[in-house]
Amino acid sequence: MSEYSDEMYAGSQKPNFMGHPIGLSVLFFTEMWERFSYYGMRTILILYLTKYHLFGVDEASMIYGAYAGMVYMMPIIGGYLADRYLGSRKAVTYGAILLVAGHGLMAFHGPAAYMSGDIVIRDEFYINIFFLALALIIGGVGFLKANISSVVGALYGPNDPRRDGGFSIFYMGINLGSFASMIIVGYVGEVHGWNYGFSLAGIGMLFGLLVFLWGQKYLGGRAEPPKPEVLKEKSPIGLNKENTIYLFGLGMVALSFVMMQYDEMVIQLVGISGTFMIGLVLFYGFTKCDKVDRDRLFVALFLIAVQSVFWALFEQQAASLTLLADQQFDLNFLGLNILASQVQTMNAMFIIMFAPVMAWAWLALAKKKWEPSTPAKFGYSLLIIGAGYIVFAWGMGLDDSTSKSFLWLIFIYFMLTLAELFLSPVGLSMVTKLSVPKIVGMMMGTWFLFTALGNNVAGWISSLMGSQEHGAASGTLDMTATMDLYTMIGLGSGVIGIIILLLTPLLKKGMHGVH
Repeated sequence: MSEYSDEMYAGSQKPNFMGHPIGLSVLFFTEMWERFSYYGMRTILILYLTKYHLFGVDEASMIYGAYAGMVYMMPIIGGYLADRYLGSRKAVTYGAILLVAGHGLMAFHGPAAYMSGDIVIRDEFYINIFFLALALIIGGVGFLKANISSVVGALYGPNDPRRDGGFSIFYMGINLGSFASMIIVGYVGEVHGWNYGFSLAGIGMLFGLLVFLWGQKYLGGRAEPPKPEVLKEKSPIGLNKENTIYLFGLGMVALSFVMMQYDEMVIQLVGISGTFMIGLVLFYGFTKCDKVDRDRLFVALFLIAVQSVFWALFEQQAASLTLLADQQFDLNFLGLNILASQVQTMNAMFIIMFAPVMAWAWLALAKKKWEPSTPAKFGYSLLIIGAGYIVFAWGMGLDDSTSKSFLWLIFIYFMLTLAELFLSPVGLSMVTKLSVPKIVGMMMGTWFLFTALGNNVAGWISSLMGSQEHGAASGTLDMTATMDLYTMIGLGSGVIGIIILLLTPLLKKGMHGVH
């Protein structure tokens, strides 16, 4: 501890957990269980929709895309309400309660769908329960996701050198929770019943809520409402403002419930919102900024927009790639009987394996002044993920067996993860460095909007890969259409990557010295 001065620790909690504030342990386990529930549910979602409710690939993929897109949209609203009124602690607690309710409802899935001639018969009451459960999860993530990271930052003083290490420990919780859930929830859901898998995800979220409620005393009064007295004021509807916000949260859930049933509207909504935000940022840049700030802002805006292409390809892992694993691959590998829902664990596993290697590589390259700039990293990311899909589609054409080699799945997941390590870790950092301080929050919101758009488009792309059969067979991928689409999106991503690399000198100039 002596290596840090008292001045560095000013404003921080005293170190009690691995040399870090004791509150970090509370947030670590809260986020670990929250990610356990989120990824556990997500890993079996597309399989559940196609196998239990007999949705076609097109319908199931669009439902998934709408859900994933709205999960990334709602934290914009939840973050704003926490910053302005609730404070992060109250927002995280409310979000966790909504999540427990949503995951709990997922366990009540009613009778399985069945065929009557060419018509699929589903129990519409339980389908509505399903959509309500998704809506509660969307609302819960909206209040929790952005704000729990803010609480981590609040544990440290402005000059505390342990801050980056604290976030690294926190993100270990994310990877640990996601990795464990894909193995455990995937197994329970596929082998013992979808409702048991969803129940397990819900129990995980309940553990997260209990940890957070128990550990609030260790947060040291941080993440409290900015002005507690304002929350007690009356709102126009007669309730105090705090309860009005909670009621508004239920309104978010109601809106999500409606939007999930009109999933094509979600892409339109996100697209319109993204276009509006681009226009707003451009207007601000031309009217409020000097040349240097304006150039940096426009570089950030360009990179924010193109990252949606990456997410559209990356998020195939929870849609078409999961269906491929289930329908086309020999999942007995090295004596292990792997389930289709568990294949996604490769992404978390590769992150854990290679993130430290990439961090070391960037430092080594930086010492030699060879490290690629942020725009170049974005370009390389799109080249890598595009090449991954092109080679994967080519390999599928070579492998004419009825049960294809698991090595091809290892290849595509490795390429997805490598591309992720080039783009995702530097993305949010880029936004904070290039944005004008007054609109950093707005720019973060724009980043998440385009992440949401990428997730929406991922579902739409996957929806184009289904067979034209009826009933249970409609959940089967059309291999010719799938591989043609993989080649097409791979080429498109590669072309955009090359364009970014060609523009990199101009983009670096526009960054005016910011690395």
